[in-house]
Amino acid sequence: MRMTRRLAATAAAAVLAAGLLAACGDDNDGSAGDGGATGTITYFTFSAAPDHLKELDAIKAAFEQQNPGITVQVQTAAYADYFTKLQTAIAGGSAPDTFELNYENFVTYARAGALHGLDAEATKDSSYDANRIYPQALKAFQYKGKQYALPATFSDVVLFYNKKLFDAAGVAYPTANWTWADEKAAAAKLTNKAAGVYGDYQPVTFYEFYKALAQSGGEFLASDGKKATFNDAKGLEAANWLLGKPGTVQPTVAEIGGKADFDTALFKSDKLAMWHNGIWQISTLASASGLDFDIAVEPGNTRKASAVFFNGTAVSAKTSKATAAWKWAQFLSTSPTTVKTRLDSSWELPAVNDKSAFDSYLKLTPPANRQAIFDALDSIALPPVLDAQQQQMQDIVTKALEKAASGQATPQQALDDAAAAVTALIK
Repeated sequence: MRMTRRLAATAAAAVLAAGLLAACGDDNDGSAGDGGATGTITYFTFSAAPDHLKELDAIKAAFEQQNPGITVQVQTAAYADYFTKLQTAIAGGSAPDTFELNYENFVTYARAGALHGLDAEATKDSSYDANRIYPQALKAFQYKGKQYALPATFSDVVLFYNKKLFDAAGVAYPTANWTWADEKAAAAKLTNKAAGVYGDYQPVTFYEFYKALAQSGGEFLASDGKKATFNDAKGLEAANWLLGKPGTVQPTVAEIGGKADFDTALFKSDKLAMWHNGIWQISTLASASGLDFDIAVEPGNTRKASAVFFNGTAVSAKTSKATAAWKWAQFLSTSPTTVKTRLDSSWELPAVNDKSAFDSYLKLTPPANRQAIFDALDSIALPPVLDAQQQQMQDIVTKALEKAASGQATPQQALDDAAAAVTALIK
């Protein structure tokens, strides 16, 4: 599952940040490398292996045909090992010319000075059109106003719902205008514990909390980034939103009993009416026999806020082939070949601002409302990032919520303790 991968990456953040800072020094200004336009460049990726190596080979062949004189040498690693290997390569002076980064780790690498600034190459390249990329995706890979990676793909979290259960309970399907109040009312009507049916499922974790906080108009950190502020009234509202579900409209931790993928099994067996999860679940659900489902943008409280996960292509600050590396990064980001290949193979979604490119994808069913995937991009909630302390921060928040869920602390006490601990990490 994508979330397992995300946790593995952030677990490595504490290790890689210190090594990167030592290896790279201060923030790079984009002047590294000789701007070489030909030769062999290396590309390190986690998303291609093992399921999309064939597609990457096709993209690589098309690129090399269009760019004679440049050869791409692909290197892959399992997601769980990827960031440790990348950090080791950078620290050892053998960094790949180009490599894949997700948003959270991008921030760490950019701050450490491990990335080559791309603005100079973008200005020189008349074929580059920044408007072809989703503005929000492009902004996600900027640091201090400069572009340090080009977005390649995105995925986001939506509200899955079981149409059979909604029809049986006589409840109207979720719409883009739903709020928490609408979701709560529907979940209560849809829950039938005697039949083993639950109305809702949303994990009580850091990733769901920071998003719920944004949906309430709150901020995780102060504007200067030096203090945690998620224990205010808006944070309490977000915590109570999550904590109010287990035992009422969704299973408790005890009822789950540590079963792997229990939520997937519940949804596929018509025992779960609403499910907060990522679009990476679509292919699995679409192939489930007899399952009738659709999706909607997640409800908000005072505002909409959707969790969106971006992957991008960065260029090493130490590359000697910056121009060739830029061309490859751009090809992975915006080329029609790459876009079509990704869509045809369900290899995440390309982050291009081109509605016509998604015409065939939007017509695929189920789900019928694939437009919700793109509507969610209108209100993006990116996770807070603390470099080396990322995993500690996430653990602090999740454990605090678990403590409140088990009755060991009130929600306010749990948030106060967690905010103090996160602030201590920053200082």
